[in-house]
Amino acid sequence: MRPIRRRTWALLAASVAVAALVVPLGISGLGWPGASAPTAPVPDPHGADCRTSVQGSWVVAYCHNPYPTNDRVQLHTECDRWWDVDADGIPVDVAPGQTVRLDDRCWKEVASVWITHQRV
Repeated sequence: MRPIRRRTWALLAASVAVAALVVPLGISGLGWPGASAPTAPVPDPHGADCRTSVQGSWVVAYCHNPYPTNDRVQLHTECDRWWDVDADGIPVDVAPGQTVRLDDRCWKEVASVWITHQRV
C-alpha cells in the first residue's frame, strides 16, 4: 500500500510543478497588466489604383495614386496573334494625388493587359 501512496504523491507533485510553469505563460497571453503583447506589423500602403479598358485593339489605363509616396507604373500588353508584337510601355511615375493615362495597341486583338508597380 505504501508504493501506491508514494506514486500518487509523486504524480501530484509533478502536476503541481507543471501547472506552476504553465500558468505564467497563459497569463502573459491573456493581456493582463504587465504582460507584453506582440507588436502588430505597421501597414505601409502604397501603389496607384489602376483601371484598364480594352476597345478593339486599343488599350487604355488610368492610374490614380491616393498615397503620399510616388509609384512607378508600367503598362504591359499581350497581343492575341502570334505575329503581333507584345509591348511593355514606358514606366511612368505617379506622384501623390496625381492621375496618369497609359495607352497601347495591338494590330489585331488584345489577349491580356496588366500593370506593374514599383516603389520610387
